[in-house]
Amino acid sequence: MPSGISPAVTILLCTLDGERFLSEQLASLERQTFKNWKLIASDDGSRDRTRSILAAFQKSFEPGKVEIIDGPRRGATANFLFQACAENLVSKYYAFCDQDDVWDPDKLERAIDTLERIDPDVPALYGSRTRLIDEAGNEIGFSPLFHKRPEFRSALVQSIAGGNTMVFNQKARELIVCCGADVDVPSHDWWLYQVIAACSGYVHYDPYPAVRYRQHADNVIGANMSWTARMHRLQMLQKGRFRHWEDLNVAALARLRPRMSAENRRIFDLFRKARHEPLLRRATIFAQSGVYRQTALGNLGLVAAVVLNKI
Repeated sequence: MPSGISPAVTILLCTLDGERFLSEQLASLERQTFKNWKLIASDDGSRDRTRSILAAFQKSFEPGKVEIIDGPRRGATANFLFQACAENLVSKYYAFCDQDDVWDPDKLERAIDTLERIDPDVPALYGSRTRLIDEAGNEIGFSPLFHKRPEFRSALVQSIAGGNTMVFNQKARELIVCCGADVDVPSHDWWLYQVIAACSGYVHYDPYPAVRYRQHADNVIGANMSWTARMHRLQMLQKGRFRHWEDLNVAALARLRPRMSAENRRIFDLFRKARHEPLLRRATIFAQSGVYRQTALGNLGLVAAVVLNKI
């Protein structure tokens, strides 16, 4: 990291009945080697000890270091976007944070070292692989490792990094604000990736896992690494869940179309058109758009979605 004053990062934590694991996550924030952070915790109406745990953590720092606010109570995605779009939010960088994970001490430092190399006038997003842990904190594996370049034609059909790993700059936040906190999208992390990629921003995927992503029964979205989970996703594909997600994404991205690069606007228009065409024409237009997923298995699933008209 360059010498001198460190750039400030605001950690956006969303909570809801998180007393089981919240203290461990907060302790990992306190251990960060990057010290110039502020925490804003948006609680979505917890009925357990979450608020008191946050209040105790707040008292251990100087005033202003930790802020606790009320969330919109419309689910995790809405809560994160509510935070990211707040009018009075001012920072150089922002980091999404889940209530039940554990951050490695250098988590923020790794992300900010990467983002500091990017022109601040360019929307920039950092995300990474994760180390999976069980409820007791035991390591049980890793999230998928992706090798292909993050870009819009891939972002349209696949998210590659969890929001719990994401750090982004002010220009990226401005794009999120432009679209509004009221967008109805499947997930805040996939949405952020799509928005930054669509506007020719910089997206960095770090293969090093600096976040321990806890897998438990109450996960909103888990890692879905097992074959059982993969079969479940195929069933959901057949039932139309993926197409519904794409309906939401396409409608939300339409707000951003004027800000897209010319090439990404072309890809978006082809993608949007192909979804409503008969099979042969649908397959032809999808091929013209060049959309793809990061793995061979993922691309087989994409072909199936195209053939079955589930995209």
